[in-house]
This record gives sequence, structure tokens and C-alpha cells, in this order.
Amino acid sequence: MHSPAVKLTILRMAPVLEEPVRGLSLRSRALALWAECDPATKAEGTRALWAVRERHSLHPKQPFELAATAAPSPGRPARPALVPPKDVPSRTAFTVEGRAALLHAIAHIEFNAINLALDAVWRFDGLPDAFYLDWLSVASEEAHHFSLLREHLRSLGFDYGDFDAHDGLWLMTQRTSADVVARMALVPRTLEARGLDATPPLQAKFERAGDHRAVEILGVILRDEIGHVAIGNHWYRWLCERQGLDPATHYALLAQHHQAPRLRAPFNFEARRAAGFTDEEMDALS
Repeated sequence: MHSPAVKLTILRMAPVLEEPVRGLSLRSRALALWAECDPATKAEGTRALWAVRERHSLHPKQPFELAATAAPSPGRPARPALVPPKDVPSRTAFTVEGRAALLHAIAHIEFNAINLALDAVWRFDGLPDAFYLDWLSVASEEAHHFSLLREHLRSLGFDYGDFDAHDGLWLMTQRTSADVVARMALVPRTLEARGLDATPPLQAKFERAGDHRAVEILGVILRDEIGHVAIGNHWYRWLCERQGLDPATHYALLAQHHQAPRLRAPFNFEARRAAGFTDEEMDALS
């Protein structure tokens, strides 16, 4: 647990983050934001940390202390209530409440995605500096996505926490917490890549419902998520090369061992190709 004074110092917004704090590195700050329960503080603090990244050291003096002080799971608010995926009802986009529920589901994914990226920043030691900066940049963009969705949700008379949600995305993060290769294989380039496939149909649904702002926000998310999946592809292949692993063969083993969900059509081949998936991987999906 962080003392109240340390946590307050870390999680203030940009004016405080502009001044280096002795003994607190970017990775230590990422852990503190990961542990933060308030969604607005987590999102705003993550974006502020990325904005002042060059003013702070990247690594703590004793990296092992990060894991030693971490809670079992990231901070989250008391609401939304988490239920099994099968208990989250499907919603129509053609009522205000239905659109709000869909936006809430997407916002929950983006909230989890902030934690996923921050987790990659603080958890894994011994990687190039570019790895940590890549994932901090992802965390900042996920925080932006969450904020956009929450603002639009509020414009409809609802807020984050008003609907039940599930925690499926975080379960795979827990399964891969001890293996950075598995994390890169099964979170960004598997689960998050599903967002590339799901976004265009969602945009079409909101377009038919006349919610043009939702369509715009999803366009921003799709653009950025291509880059996030590309980062996952890059580091997965880099790690495989470092360990002498064949990426395709090892991916199949990891997917089986960690019970990754089977990928089902439709696929956004254009976005997947832009995110760095190979022709062979595309053929396998087909």
C-alpha cells in the first residue's frame, strides 16, 4: 500500500507531475495509477504522466519492489457490478437507454485497457526502455478513449457504473502475469485485436440509430487501436526472436495453454493488416 502522502503526490494532475519527485520513477507512477480506484483520476493522471514522461526517470532503483507492493488486481470503483459475461444482456441501439448500455460496455473495455497497458509498464522487468514507453503511450490513449465515451454517456443522462459489466478482458491479463511473451501474444494481438473486428459493425449500428457522436468516437478508437495492436505484434515478435521461438508455433501453444478464445468471423482484414499481421496469419483466419 502507498502512504496517503505518496499516493496524493503521484496522482495529482499535470501541474504536480511537472515536478520530479525523488525516488518515484515512471514505472512506479504507473503502478500507483494502476492501483487508483477513481476512474477520472486514473484516466487524467495517466494522460498527465505521459505528457511529462521526459521529466522523470523510467526505472525504479529496485524494480522488484514494484511487484512486492502491488495489489492482486488493479483499482476500480465499486460500480459497475461485475457479473458473468452471459449475464450481461444485449442491448438495442434504438433507444437512449440501449445506446447508453452499449456505450457503457465499450467504456468498460477502455477502462480495463488503461489498466492493461499500465500493467505492462510496471510488471515486466528487463526490457528495452522503448517497451515501457510504448505501453505508457497506449495507456494514455486508452484513457483518452474512456474519457470521450464517459462524456458522451453523460450527455445521454447516464454515467460509468450505471450498468453491469464483466471482467473477461482482465482474466487473460491475470493468466499471463508471469510471462511477458504470453501477455503480448494473447492480450494486444488476440483480445484487443478483436476490437478491430468489432468496431465497424458497432459504428454501423450507431449510425443507423442516428448517434453520430458515437460513430466519431469509435473512429478515434479504431484508429488508435490499430497502433496498439501493432505495438503488441512488434514486441511479441521481438521477444520470440530473443528467445529463439517461432512466433506462429509458439502462439498456437500459448493460445491452447492459456485457453484463449477462438477467433470467429467477421474479421477486419484491412485493420489487421495495418496492425502488422502477416499474410500467413490472415490466411489462417480465412
